[in-house]
Amino acid sequence: MEQGTIAKWNKKEGESFIAGDTLCEVETDKATMDFEAQDDGVIAKILADAGPNDIACGEPIMITVEEASDVDAFKDYVVAPTSMASSVPPEAPPAPAAPPSAPTPAPISAPAPAAAPVSGSTTIGRIIASPKAHMLASAKGISLLKIIGTGPGGRIIAADVDEYVPVAEVAAAPAAVEASAAAPAVAAVAAPVAPPTIGEGYTDYPLSEAAKGIAAQLTHSKQNVPHYYLTVDLALDELLKMRATLNQSLKLGEDDAGISVNDLLVKAAASAMKAVPSANASWMDSVVRVYDSVDINVVVGSGDALYAPIVRNAGGRGVKAISDDVAAAVASLEEEATGPEFHSVGTFTMMNLGMYGIKSCAPIIREPQACALALGAIENRIVPNDDVESEEIYKQSVMLTATLSCDHRVVDGAVGAQWLSAFKSGVENPTTLLL
Repeated sequence: MEQGTIAKWNKKEGESFIAGDTLCEVETDKATMDFEAQDDGVIAKILADAGPNDIACGEPIMITVEEASDVDAFKDYVVAPTSMASSVPPEAPPAPAAPPSAPTPAPISAPAPAAAPVSGSTTIGRIIASPKAHMLASAKGISLLKIIGTGPGGRIIAADVDEYVPVAEVAAAPAAVEASAAAPAVAAVAAPVAPPTIGEGYTDYPLSEAAKGIAAQLTHSKQNVPHYYLTVDLALDELLKMRATLNQSLKLGEDDAGISVNDLLVKAAASAMKAVPSANASWMDSVVRVYDSVDINVVVGSGDALYAPIVRNAGGRGVKAISDDVAAAVASLEEEATGPEFHSVGTFTMMNLGMYGIKSCAPIIREPQACALALGAIENRIVPNDDVESEEIYKQSVMLTATLSCDHRVVDGAVGAQWLSAFKSGVENPTTLLL
């Protein structure tokens, strides 16, 4: 998350609150989250009005105090333009936990108020973080309000604390703005994992923080999303012919694999989303949000090196562009140089387990997505011959099995079946993918 908007303020200036109260609703491009208070206090000044204006992470949105008698000290407080005006870039990165420079109010007995960042974590807002994240942050002397969570619902997990780069260190780099987004991902790869512990008849293998984060996310999704599954068999004969034709036209080098079957299947999934857009959606509690762009997470790697880099706007791009994105992601993974695209959540997820000989798999949906697709092994099968002019009753065909997991709150059985039908049509009539 890089920016968001205040959808609604639930408290007014001068209004008191207690721990657990929802102060406002923060809306991002993927979800709407409640900003809850962790301690008791009073809102002294609201710095960001509710509305469509985007607020960058780290921008102050309000000032709170402990006592109502201290509210008047901030009555005429004005935020410096450099921190609130998105059209004018600041001269230096603002400190996430303190209000921007402005006339200092009269000293009061209460502690200095902290400006709440739009990420949803402040000293008085409810910091949604795992117990281990709290422990690590305390040990490292890092305030959790400076960290943007990547766990379910914006939850701060231990990996976020390990990967956090202080503002002072980022500002010292010449390309601070560009590098800050990639730094946590690089740190995740470099973070060492403790050696195995050998016991009497067993061995304990410690998990990396990234693996723990993925496990927590998938557990939360499996417990909260009403999954159901649809399966279909696909004939790849025509798809393989088109792949061979496309690769011949590309004049590939000896080491260039060219367009893969998986690249074409990603394109087919994107085309199916365009045909059945109601599947390209998310459950938002009170509404179902349908996305315009088809952004597909393609699962690569395994174990601690399991990632799902995003292919953005797959529905509006050609097969070669999709192939280049996936190839670049695999190359980055091999070089242990994962960037922000490895941690972004799209609108749909695909995984291919065919290289392991798996025929079918029922994948867990990655929130807030509504669907996930798993592809099985490609194999030769004997199937009924649909050629009426042939004397053979059966024929050999190259087939694979695809399983679609759906969130029943968003995609009911009929819509799921329509999506799989559109996907099957695109795979078995691949020339339609070029339209």
